[in-house]
Amino acid sequence: KLEEFLNLKQLKTSLKEAILLDYYTAGFCWAKEMNFSLAQLSGFMDLLNFLLENLSGKRMTLGDNLKELGKAMAGIGETDSGRSGDLDFFSIEEAKAVIDYLNT
Repeated sequence: KLEEFLNLKQLKTSLKEAILLDYYTAGFCWAKEMNFSLAQLSGFMDLLNFLLENLSGKRMTLGDNLKELGKAMAGIGETDSGRSGDLDFFSIEEAKAVIDYLNT
């Protein structure tokens, strides 16, 4: 299903496409194992895409990309400010798990 969703047409002959499928499949399986809700799963997949785009499109270093991840995750768990971003559907524990997964 992911192969079709990602519009991978040369999976059998393209190492790049095989790696992309593996990257997203591993992330999806991990998120399912974490029992994420549909919104959390969607947000996590968006994060995977965001970080990959930073590496490939913007040529960010790993360190800079991790800083961007920190900015994206900033404010999770805060209820008294407008700092919480689009990922406020993650609990603090889930956010830490996401950061650990992506850091690995």
